[in-house]
Amino acid sequence: MAALDRAFWRGRRVLLTGHTGFKGSWAAIWLERLGAEVTSLALPPDHSPSLFELAGVESLTRSLIVDLRDQAAVEAALTIRSFDLVLHMAAQPIVRTAIAEPVETFATNVMGTIHLLQALRTQTALKAVLAVTSDKVYANAETGRAFAENDALGGKDPYSASKAATEIAVQSFAKSYFEAAGLPLATARGGNVIGGGDFSRDRIVADIVRAARGQQPVVLRHPEATRPWQHVLDCVAGYLAYLQALATNPATPRAMNFGPRPGGREVTVGELATLGVEALGAQPWRHEPDPRSLEARSLAIDVGLARRTLGFESRFDAPQAVALTMDWYRRQANGEHALALCREEIAAYEDAA
Repeated sequence: MAALDRAFWRGRRVLLTGHTGFKGSWAAIWLERLGAEVTSLALPPDHSPSLFELAGVESLTRSLIVDLRDQAAVEAALTIRSFDLVLHMAAQPIVRTAIAEPVETFATNVMGTIHLLQALRTQTALKAVLAVTSDKVYANAETGRAFAENDALGGKDPYSASKAATEIAVQSFAKSYFEAAGLPLATARGGNVIGGGDFSRDRIVADIVRAARGQQPVVLRHPEATRPWQHVLDCVAGYLAYLQALATNPATPRAMNFGPRPGGREVTVGELATLGVEALGAQPWRHEPDPRSLEARSLAIDVGLARRTLGFESRFDAPQAVALTMDWYRRQANGEHALALCREEIAAYEDAA
């Protein structure tokens, strides 16, 4: 894996959105370790416990509670200082929540991004902007073929459609405003991320952990489904490497997939749950079908572009990612501090680069 350049990040003024979420908290911890000066925008965590609270992420950044759906609030927040780099991770990320609350999901994911990009147009020191979307942005006919960055966008459920629409919105701002000013604006499409500290609703690992701690069986809707499982360290490292490349190499592509390295065995939801419950000593999972579900049964993404252009490739396969994830939860449950655990994993990841 291409190593992150600590000299590049030291002292950089970074705007991070979504720092109260699972992946955003990991990003904030890593950016602080790299020496960046981080200002962060997000809503408060919508669940407890959260990694944001457990790891004290608020103390690591200039943390601002801002609703990206409020254009005036976003613009006011960005007047406090100028920024070099932007990593936009804030989103409504839960598929079933999007089905129940489609208007709120489109407002957050699409209009929230547009409000941010509009406010960024007044920033004169920017070197690069990266907006995170999803591996679910592609028009998925469930053929099993891995999607590449030039494949058609789509989405048959509100979450996927909102992220595909976000891609189009970002492209329009890039062509209309940012590229003309010489400012790279790009999107990152990450795979299904697992890792320590995820306590979100309707997430497979968080569901396993809650079930194990409550001595209840975890319930699976689609145990046969396959996903591009990726450890949070691999995902966040990819985002940071991409943002670094955008700021230093104008030829860097403007959309990129991040997921498990090629050649690894596909792992179904059921297999991942089995690995998780065995690691935590939990009860076996139970299948409760949801015939109304719109979730895709198969999903895979082609990560060759990241390997060719960034020299970046994920380090962990799915079983390794599950083992590392469950070890984090075991140690946290036994009293180790969440921030220390995250810093230890990040340091080990960097040392192995």
